[in-house]
Amino acid sequence: MILLILAWMILNGFGFLLMGWDKAQAMKRKWRVRESVFFLLSFFGGAVGVWLGMKAFRHKTLHRSFRIGVPVFVAWNLFFLYVLWEII
Repeated sequence: MILLILAWMILNGFGFLLMGWDKAQAMKRKWRVRESVFFLLSFFGGAVGVWLGMKAFRHKTLHRSFRIGVPVFVAWNLFFLYVLWEII
């Protein structure tokens, strides 16, 4: 169980940092992270970090797909964690 929580924290920390890095790259007009990477990361457990990164860095907040998709993935992640918690 501790490994599950640790993995979840690492994924979310990575999502948060990746959102900040992408914002910095956007401001410099340099290479960016594909949106599909953010959605895959969100689906596999990093949605809270991506969502917090969106808010903290004010990045991708005008994209409808992110405004709707990331909160849906947050709900999915929390549901999945709850189910795993009950099973384990």
